[in-house]
Amino acid sequence: MSTPILAVTGLQVAYGGIQAVKGVDFEVREGELVALIGANGAGKTTTLKAITRIQPWSAGEVTYLGRSIRDAGAHQLVARGLAMVPEGRGVFARMTIVENLMMGAHTRRDSAGVRRDIDRMFETFPRLKERADQLAGTMSGGEQQMLAMARALMSAPKLLLLDEPSMGLSPIMVERVFEVVRDVAAQGTTILLVEQNARLALESASRAYVMDSGVITMSGDARAMLDDPRVRAAYLGEEAPA
Repeated sequence: MSTPILAVTGLQVAYGGIQAVKGVDFEVREGELVALIGANGAGKTTTLKAITRIQPWSAGEVTYLGRSIRDAGAHQLVARGLAMVPEGRGVFARMTIVENLMMGAHTRRDSAGVRRDIDRMFETFPRLKERADQLAGTMSGGEQQMLAMARALMSAPKLLLLDEPSMGLSPIMVERVFEVVRDVAAQGTTILLVEQNARLALESASRAYVMDSGVITMSGDARAMLDDPRVRAAYLGEEAPA
């Protein structure tokens, strides 16, 4: 079997004296859409921050494209094809949509390719094209989420990390955002998705991991998890059929 594009082994992350992530193991292989689900405070976002080197870890190992990232900086990882859309979106509020997209491509040197990808982002996200010269800070939450995703894709990532893309959005916008997530995955981008909306995450992913109190408690086929009584009771708010 091929080497995983991302492998997390024994990862531990502490905030002060609190152990937020307690020896986590999981992997993502090229072309997969893998979901990491769990309750608020389970350690999901902390895990993503550790993978992107925003948050230091106290023990364990993370390899990306077969190489340890222990000594890599966040900027270096973006240049190597690892991009994250953070919780809360983090768009540049005082820049236009086009300027935000250009910032996403700041590690690239292929100007013609960047222009082509801006056109591709406008095809994928028609709302952004309609508002190309609008300041990002004046957009709705859903539009900002689309911009944050498009900006990350402008770096031409080999692995895209999505942290709670549905948070704070209307039900209609959540459906639209997840349509885009599935489309991006279908076009070949490998995705690790952290999401509290367990049903949508499991319906979209190929494989999934369940995280609880800083540890992985379940893993397997995402669709099969939809029928697992433990997942249904804990994360889908319903009982499994008798």
